[in-house]
Amino acid sequence: MSTMQKKSFLQKMFRPKSERDYRRHRGAIEEINRFAESFKGLDDDQFAEKTAEFKRRLADGETIEDLMTEAFGLVKAACTSLVGKSWDVVGLSLEWQMIPYDVQLVGSIVLHGGSITEMATGEGKTLAATLPLYLNALVGEGVHLITVNDYLSRRDSEWMGRLYNLLGLSVGCVRADMSNEERRAAYAADITYGTNNEFGFDYLRDNMKTRLEDKVQRKHHYAIVDEVDSVLIDEARTPLIISGPVTASESSDLFARLRPKVEGLVGQQNALINSLIAFAEKNLDDPEHEDEVARGLLKVSRGAPNNSRFLKLKKETGVERLIARMEGSIMRDKQLHLLDEELFYAVDEKANTINLTDKGSEQLAPEDREQFVLPDRSLIISEIDGDESLDAREKAKRKDEAYRHYAERSDAIHNFNQLLKAYTLFERDNEYVVQDDRVIIVDEFTGRLMPGRRFSDGLHQALEAKERVKIEGETQTLATITLQNYFRMYEKLAGMTGTAATEAAEFHKIYGLDVSEIPTNELVRRIDHNDRIYRTKREKYNAVVDEIVRLHEAGLPALVGTVSVEVSELLSRFLKRRGIKHNVLNAKYHQKEAEIVTDAGKAGMVTIATNMAGRGTDIKLGPGVVKCAECGIGSGKTEWTTLDGETVNPVECEKDVPCGLHIVGTERHEARRIDRQLRGRAGRQGDPGASLFFLSLEDDLMRLFGGSQRISGLMDRMGLEEGEVITAGLVTKAIERAQRKVENYNFEVRKRLIDYDDVMNRQREAIYSRRDEIIEAETLGEVLKMMIEDYVDSRLEAFIDRNAHAEDWPLEEFLADLEGTFLFEFPKMDVPVDRLHYEDVVEYVRGRAHEALLARERYLEQELGNPDVVKEFEKYVLLQTVDEKWMDHLHELDSLKEGIHFRAYAQKDPLVEYKKEAYALFADLNDTIDRDALHAFFHARVAARERSRQDLSSATAVHRETGAYAMQTSGTAATEATNQALRQPASKQPQTRQADKVGRNDPCPCGSGKKYKKCHGGAG
Repeated sequence: MSTMQKKSFLQKMFRPKSERDYRRHRGAIEEINRFAESFKGLDDDQFAEKTAEFKRRLADGETIEDLMTEAFGLVKAACTSLVGKSWDVVGLSLEWQMIPYDVQLVGSIVLHGGSITEMATGEGKTLAATLPLYLNALVGEGVHLITVNDYLSRRDSEWMGRLYNLLGLSVGCVRADMSNEERRAAYAADITYGTNNEFGFDYLRDNMKTRLEDKVQRKHHYAIVDEVDSVLIDEARTPLIISGPVTASESSDLFARLRPKVEGLVGQQNALINSLIAFAEKNLDDPEHEDEVARGLLKVSRGAPNNSRFLKLKKETGVERLIARMEGSIMRDKQLHLLDEELFYAVDEKANTINLTDKGSEQLAPEDREQFVLPDRSLIISEIDGDESLDAREKAKRKDEAYRHYAERSDAIHNFNQLLKAYTLFERDNEYVVQDDRVIIVDEFTGRLMPGRRFSDGLHQALEAKERVKIEGETQTLATITLQNYFRMYEKLAGMTGTAATEAAEFHKIYGLDVSEIPTNELVRRIDHNDRIYRTKREKYNAVVDEIVRLHEAGLPALVGTVSVEVSELLSRFLKRRGIKHNVLNAKYHQKEAEIVTDAGKAGMVTIATNMAGRGTDIKLGPGVVKCAECGIGSGKTEWTTLDGETVNPVECEKDVPCGLHIVGTERHEARRIDRQLRGRAGRQGDPGASLFFLSLEDDLMRLFGGSQRISGLMDRMGLEEGEVITAGLVTKAIERAQRKVENYNFEVRKRLIDYDDVMNRQREAIYSRRDEIIEAETLGEVLKMMIEDYVDSRLEAFIDRNAHAEDWPLEEFLADLEGTFLFEFPKMDVPVDRLHYEDVVEYVRGRAHEALLARERYLEQELGNPDVVKEFEKYVLLQTVDEKWMDHLHELDSLKEGIHFRAYAQKDPLVEYKKEAYALFADLNDTIDRDALHAFFHARVAARERSRQDLSSATAVHRETGAYAMQTSGTAATEATNQALRQPASKQPQTRQADKVGRNDPCPCGSGKKYKKCHGGAG
């Protein structure tokens, strides 16, 4: 019995969960099909009339659950009526030939229920999403379909838009180059398509607007996320950030000044590494020098693990074991740190960090070895306070000098570390490319270029210094949110992808989403071969090229998956030498993505692509690629015939599939999903195909996590020569275990990120709620009264101890402080001190403060002569203060987060410490907003002119990758087109308020009995 026959037999005996789910929904599917059959005779106008009827029934009390099967049946009938019709989609004329299969209906039911559907490539996820989108759009609150790039959002909105229009619904598409008015119109549609970045950045931009009519988004009612694993898993480590330029910064000059020092240090390290390798090469077979060679090579692995000479030497028999024995011996003696001290710096690839040693510090600054060591600031301040020879003024001066010195030293050390990281951990044409004298990030998952995006935390500036291009200025965070918290705002969220099962636990823990695997409409006839493992990359690439040539000569299409631009171009050069015509789809050519991917199924076509390129575009097989009228792979048949009448041997067919698209992987990705996505490009809708991965012991995953030393030892014992290959299932399983390790680590990183961002999220919601309260208020009199009461209460707490005697209260200083804020007289109270109570003081100062407000408003009306302009002035002052202080608060939180992980050394949980300090900072923020807003309101000089619109043209949208505790490197940002959208003039159309807001002085909804501002409105 063949492998595929055994698999088919077992599948019949033990039906998977996907088939069980299908059976559970069978009754609903039959009902949907009955309704679809009954609606077949409707004309175009009647479809829209049926939609209007559904809306009336919802208004009369029916629910969308009551309408589900009938509405789904209507959509299926509409699909049937469109068959044979054509219209333009992204410039091409396409003919509609789609009617949802029963398995697609199952996917639609799951999506409507707020879960994730795992549907294989080519199974029609785009069509399956139309049914729940239509049903949930009937409520009239807008539904969103999130895609991974602008091309897909535009294509799907135009392709499916004709179906929605037939049903009487409007469709919008949010793109990066749209104006504010166009965006608002797109969000006002019943169904809106767009990318996750555009939706997230629009939310942030909306909460930077100063007019209600300028906002573009409505409620977050229901959304389906396409390629949900890419959006909610892969990109979840990169928070969305809108940043603006820092007015004054010496950072750029500092990078330029430090560059020669770093280059010199890297040169010294490379010289040391090369001398160690040279000694090892000369004495590798000399037993007398075995320990010295092993120690030297271990140092090389700590100082330059990617050195090409070192990687070549490691493939020699026994070298891996020699290094491993030495490392084990040194670690047992706890002497590894002493070994590192013999280097100038040590590289930790797994943690993505560089550690400067004392030897490196001395080399950098022999005249001042402490130049790259942070001083103990608390100790210095303590010494200043304890110096009795200094008066208060001199102590303040010394402390100011100490703080300034600490800040300068900290900046220098940080910038130096980022430069060193740029030179040692980031490779040109891998993590980034240089085009037009600019450093442009390459997306690690898609291989696409991301112009306009920048690494955060100074790393991008360090790369610019390294490449000797213009160093752009520093930026400051204006607004930020993680994708996790943005998508958790939706009342109901669903997703679809071809690969979600491996991350089901994360989807459930973070988003509360369950994953349902939807069975394929046809059998999967793709054969996934065991990986082929070689000792070196050179041997691997030779084997990859040989395989590509073999497939090309056999007339079979080959899709070659790579992990970087560099590998794509390397293989391209190899194929050019062999005379093989091919297409390259990587970061430099992604604008041709759809065209290249569409042609990838033609006979003999060779397409080189990064592993995730072309997602969302089907690869359809061309003429001559399939040799049988009906493929028998996976069917259990013992034989079948080709179109030419020849009998097929199932065993030989499965061993080397002679038909369909063949996937050639050049390296395993750190996430199993990415490999599954690449494999899934073959075997679409029952097409035959095959996949095969080529690996080497020098691949990053193998080298860092896959136990390459053990496998190398196995190769030595087997006596394998250069170019020989291992194809063992056990090795493949070892690689999958390594991938699970990395996946678990990345999950912990993302989980830690959301734990930290949850703290900021509650504060963000409170601040944005406060902004909305100001923007939406008809008059700000009540808002100002509440702020005055809050401010007076805080000043009372600062000056008056209610437990002390009234004669001890500093009333004169307190009243003078209030006069300085309100520019209004607060005369001494007439009540004798011996009969004065705390409540009397509260009542008196609040009353005088309210009188000050009335006086100020009368003055403004006289000066400005127009009550509407007074309202504009009040809103401007309050919003300006809230935004400025929130921006400062974000900067403080960033600074707090950068160093909070050091609390772990004191046996404290960094997250708990972060929550405590962030809460304290937020309490101070609210008091500061009240104080500064009132000061600005009562002190500002006014002129009778209309306030100009807020200028966000200098704002830049940024992604930032994070580590498990502290914010780390690898940030990115939105496109220049997105930034252009910030500069568009806003429309004057009114926008109605979508949800009730809780006032800051209202009772908290949680039922505690406290005011909202003192409870959940305080946002811990």
